Amino acid sequence: MAVIITIMAFSLRPPHGATWTAVRAVLPGLLVYMLSFVFVAIYWNNHHHLLRAADRISGTAMWANMFLLFWLSLIPVVTVWIRDEYRQPLPAAAYGIVALAAALAYSLLVRTLIRANGLTSAVARAIGSDAKGYASLGLYVAAVGLAFVSPWIAYAIYVGVAVMWFIPDRRFTRS
Repeated sequence: MAVIITIMAFSLRPPHGATWTAVRAVLPGLLVYMLSFVFVAIYWNNHHHLLRAADRISGTAMWANMFLLFWLSLIPVVTVWIRDEYRQPLPAAAYGIVALAAALAYSLLVRTLIRANGLTSAVARAIGSDAKGYASLGLYVAAVGLAFVSPWIAYAIYVGVAVMWFIPDRRFTRS
């Protein structure tokens, strides 16, 4: 995941000039970078805690993990697309599709780890009903559709989901 963040950082563009107008021109790219950075950081943090809680990692869990990494590796692509075309609905929707796919992949990883470790395991206890995970899936689906009404609505939903997850998740520290 560090490589994904590094790739995103390499795509940042400095302002062309030393004026506020030049800074304003690169602001959309900086803002979407910040959102994507937080997005990847949240996955990295939760992934770390999830794997630490697991006593066993099955072959299926390894493949589910690769599936998650595949979707996360697309974050730099949609980040640059939004940077370049932030007023357009298709890049905003594509960001949501990647976010939704990553959330589904993370959910799959969680389920494979629960299967490998058992329903009474630390992983299963920490995840619980996963209301926040299911809420995220629903919000991403809504954002993808609403991106075609207004990309700004989709962006607001993406920020809302990030804020929801940015608030420390105590599930793993309690189990």
